[in-house]
Amino acid sequence: MTSSSNPSNSVGPARPLRVAVVGPGGWGRQHMRIFSGRTDTELVAIVGRDPERTRRVAAEFHTASFTDIDSMLEGAQPDMVSVALPNEHHFEPTLRLVRAGLPLLVEKPLVFDLGQADQLLEEAKQRELFFAINFNHRYAEPVRRAKEAIARGDVGDPVFAVWRFGGEPNFGSHPHAQLIETQCHGFDMLEHLCGPIVSVMAQMTNKTHGPFTTVVIALEFANGAVGGLIGTYDSSYAHPLAHYLEVNGTAGRTFIEDTVRRLTISRVGDENSSVWQAGYFNDEPREFHRTFDRHVDEILAALRQGQPPPIHASAGRRALELAIACIDSFSTGRRVRTEPTDQ
Repeated sequence: MTSSSNPSNSVGPARPLRVAVVGPGGWGRQHMRIFSGRTDTELVAIVGRDPERTRRVAAEFHTASFTDIDSMLEGAQPDMVSVALPNEHHFEPTLRLVRAGLPLLVEKPLVFDLGQADQLLEEAKQRELFFAINFNHRYAEPVRRAKEAIARGDVGDPVFAVWRFGGEPNFGSHPHAQLIETQCHGFDMLEHLCGPIVSVMAQMTNKTHGPFTTVVIALEFANGAVGGLIGTYDSSYAHPLAHYLEVNGTAGRTFIEDTVRRLTISRVGDENSSVWQAGYFNDEPREFHRTFDRHVDEILAALRQGQPPPIHASAGRRALELAIACIDSFSTGRRVRTEPTDQ
């Protein structure tokens, strides 16, 4: 890892890490909450497009406001930058920061174009850059426990997996925004728990709003298991089981409800199940946004120790690759191979 102005190896445990956040709205507020609230980080700048809003948010978090990345880099001298811009506006600012040589944490989706993803990853690789992406669903307590159960063999040999996730629309300009910006979590999680996806077949509908807001995808895994992904903006996050994830195997299954709500582990032929859900005073694991706090714990530890990020930005490229393969499958009416390649 190198940095043109603040080499990451100069950041030791003796002082807080100086962090700037690019993107003052939406989920960016979680970035600001975390980096302003830790004792081992200092939120030194916020960058936004609207001067008045950016000043207002910066005042709320007791930090400096900027409307230009270059000015921020010169004026705030951050050790790391965290990028939380609107989904379809990631590429140019991220490329500027990669070229500045600063350690980066970026929000999903990485970008909407594979060529842009490849450029970001290649330029980061040339600079030996610390380049993390926030697939924070991996840090939910039910997900951690499910992964451990699968690794122990509690479900036996996985046979099928099902992911369902969706609620109200978050419209952008891309006709496949729902698939790329929201179901990237599903692609990442399914591979995280079940291994590589090697082929996809997709059905989609645009009957409600114009863009393709609901998708149903059949999946094939390298280990011979199959799966399904249902993603939608034609539902509601108020519905019961707005999200669920099941991994079923020869010996049992794991079933996750609403990412952080509950994990049930069942064994074949046994009518009793093992259930995890947060206890009365155990608020932290039941709060979805705390999955991001857990991820940041590992990001900062890795950065300070000179290690790769816990989830490299290449995972964002892989999720995009799978989404584009699904678009290709729907467009051509055929199954599309998706064996992963080294990035």
